[in-house]
Amino acid sequence: MDILQFLEKGGVIVYILILINIVGFTLIFTELFNIYKFKKHIAQSIDYIFQRVQNNHEDLLDMIVQQEIKKLEFGLNTIKIIATIAPLLGLLGTVVGIFTSFDEISKVGLDDPMNFSSGISVALITTIVGLVVSIPHYIFYNYFIGTLDNTEITLKSEVLNKL
Repeated sequence: MDILQFLEKGGVIVYILILINIVGFTLIFTELFNIYKFKKHIAQSIDYIFQRVQNNHEDLLDMIVQQEIKKLEFGLNTIKIIATIAPLLGLLGTVVGIFTSFDEISKVGLDDPMNFSSGISVALITTIVGLVVSIPHYIFYNYFIGTLDNTEITLKSEVLNKL
């Protein structure tokens, strides 16, 4: 069985998972690019923040740094939502597949396992795809949060060193 047959057997829930996976990875690559670009020009951001807080406005430092970091957080909530709902969608597919199997068993009995195996197949495929979608999104979300926290600390300390 090739990958397309595997995904086709999973039904509509697998296609939903594929769609949110595409959206999620688009956001992940966008975030990776934005963080790379920001870190490449971090000295300019430090100078910008320094200029705004230079005149004894250290109380503004937190607010200005937060504004800079907020710009980099675009899409993180969506990535987190995908990491959260993908296994739930996989579980939904599991329940639907098991339900379909039991429904088929109640109609035709247990004489021919082929009659209810497709429901079990849907259950397993959607569970697998849900986890495969969720795991990288969860990893990248946590990586981005850690990176942005470190970037925030770096910005604050560099600006305070200049004051």
